[in-house]
Amino acid sequence: MSDLYTQMITVFLGFFAIMNPIANTAAFAGLVGDKSKAEQIKIAAKALVITFIVILSFALLGKAIFHLFGITISALRITGGILVFLVGYHMLNGHTSKMHSAQEHDETDIAVSPLAVPLLAGPGTIATAMNYSSSGEISGILITLSVFAVLCIITFFCFIFSSRILALIGKSGLDIVTRLMGLILAVIGMQMVIVGVTAVVKAMN
Repeated sequence: MSDLYTQMITVFLGFFAIMNPIANTAAFAGLVGDKSKAEQIKIAAKALVITFIVILSFALLGKAIFHLFGITISALRITGGILVFLVGYHMLNGHTSKMHSAQEHDETDIAVSPLAVPLLAGPGTIATAMNYSSSGEISGILITLSVFAVLCIITFFCFIFSSRILALIGKSGLDIVTRLMGLILAVIGMQMVIVGVTAVVKAMN
């Protein structure tokens, strides 16, 4: 049972750091701050539903994608680890990674882009989801999706109360949170790389 809790906490911290709800709340406020409360709720809900569907697809079809393209779990862990590390490195230095940021956006549907993709369901989030569910066991996939669903709900409430949250923590507080999440991400990314490289070395012996 303790292993289950440990796994759930690890998955939650990994997703929390890569999605960074607090920092993305600032992005959400910047994108929809001029809209009505009802519109903000609608956009937040749509963005997070799309995000969950994207992660659900990659978590469930991960093995099929592996077989289709001849990808190994070790290759995913190494590549995903590097992506996660780079996002964390940029955040640790007080910057937003290009992989994790929104550039010019289409005003007609902010919920899809840049909110859902690439802000919430970016390469790092997808790689993290595939890594956690890559064992192919039902328990691993269920834990990954359940934890991610909880995080989506948390992010939804962060979004709809964005103005209050940002007023409470301030710019310096947001900067501290971003750097802490960056440190956690960098460590998680490096751990993914170590696990992947270790598996490759063992396979070669």
